[in-house]
Amino acid sequence: MPQNLRSPRARWRKGSPMQRHDRLPPALRRWLIHAALPWSAASVLHLWQRTLREGGSESLALQRLDAAERATLRREAPRVWGAAYPVCENSP
Repeated sequence: MPQNLRSPRARWRKGSPMQRHDRLPPALRRWLIHAALPWSAASVLHLWQRTLREGGSESLALQRLDAAERATLRREAPRVWGAAYPVCENSP
């Protein structure tokens, strides 16, 4: 098979993305099920571990992920859906 059919990024990845997802802590996997954005296992795990390393709890880490997702949606919504798209500032 010709090499040009493979993604150049495929060489950068080590291991299976599903295996990385399956190794996430159960509470983090549950959060990902309901996430509005397609988070990578690496990015959520990084924020999760940083919160725990700073002395936070699992619930604080989940709150931090919620806040990061809300901030990303607020920032990206006008570019993706247009400036008139209603973004709720008081969303949970």
